[in-house]
Amino acid sequence: MSDQKDQGPVEPAHSNETSVNETEHNAVRRRRAIFLISASVALIVVGIATHWLLSPRTKIQPTTRPSVPVSVSVATRQNVPVELTGLGAVQASLTVGIRPQVDGTLQDVLFTEGQDVKKGDVLAKIDPRLFKAALDQARGKKAQDAALLVSAEKDLTRYKTLALSDSIARQTVDHQQATVDQLKASIAADEAAIDTAQTQLDYTSIRAPSDGRIGIRSIDPGNVVHVSDAQPIVILMRIRPSAVLFTLPARFLDDVRSALAHGPVVVTAFDQNNRRALSAGKLLLIDDAIDPATDTMRLKAIFPNDDERLWPGEFVNARLSLKTLSDALVIPSTAVQRGPQGLFAWIVTSKDTAEPRPIEVGPTSGDLTVVTSGLRDGERVVTDGQFKLKRDARVQVRGTSPRSPTSEGAR
Repeated sequence: MSDQKDQGPVEPAHSNETSVNETEHNAVRRRRAIFLISASVALIVVGIATHWLLSPRTKIQPTTRPSVPVSVSVATRQNVPVELTGLGAVQASLTVGIRPQVDGTLQDVLFTEGQDVKKGDVLAKIDPRLFKAALDQARGKKAQDAALLVSAEKDLTRYKTLALSDSIARQTVDHQQATVDQLKASIAADEAAIDTAQTQLDYTSIRAPSDGRIGIRSIDPGNVVHVSDAQPIVILMRIRPSAVLFTLPARFLDDVRSALAHGPVVVTAFDQNNRRALSAGKLLLIDDAIDPATDTMRLKAIFPNDDERLWPGEFVNARLSLKTLSDALVIPSTAVQRGPQGLFAWIVTSKDTAEPRPIEVGPTSGDLTVVTSGLRDGERVVTDGQFKLKRDARVQVRGTSPRSPTSEGAR
């Protein structure tokens, strides 16, 4: 029993040793984990630092804004013509439809299409035989009545002599006098019939009523023509001189009337592209009434057209010169901007910065606009690149327009 008592305490001592070993093992594991975590954190920090130092995005960005590239022009003074331009059409100064004035067969056509003719030239002929016969008949009737008149006048003379001696009644003399008067009236009617027949015969020769140019023939010889025909034989036009009928807004009525009151108003006809001048003329008249549907007025200008550069039916731009503004301050129209407060222009200061400037403008002449206030002669205005500008923004001038651009016309 003593042996058994001596073996009892051995088991607790082994259990304590196992616990100590497990504690030491856990401590080693914790130290190893802490070391790995610390090493990982150190590597991450080193990586982030290296990336921050080497990355180009870490470079300091400039705080100043880049300059805005713009094109500018210099405000300058010059004489500016005040002009108005309206779309119009060329008209011949005279247009005549050559029609027959008597019915008959178109016998001959004596013109060539496109030919220039003079007033009185014979253009065509209608068969004259019926009209010549009518003229001969009228002449014969006159001759007959003239012979009867001679006999009646002789009888009247004899009756008057006999009446003096009371050989015949006074009633016979009066009756004979009436016969003479009747024959004289018949002769007068015969002369009128002769004139009518002669005129009808003359109408068989169709003549040019004016100088002009013949167009395209619409009726050929051999056809029977009538006075009531809707289609003329041919159209004759006089294009020297020619007229231009054009329209302008009615708000310019007073300006145009004032210009007419001071003398002839020059009108220049330009082609449809408004680039090439065709002819120069003068304003002839303003139409009597304004069109209320379009609020426009019609005007007519006359052109000598000696070189025939204006052609009937052609559309042209009629440029009307009202007056000339002397020493007016002008800038390109592209420099004029519209904002909430009205019109303004971007000015380039001496420090090459942008500044918006309120302006007031006058008439526009071609690509130029007259400035009545807000600018001074020699100031630079921005003509291109305005949409990127802000007040006091720095600008880079990439082009300068000429001081005095050529004016091509006014509106």
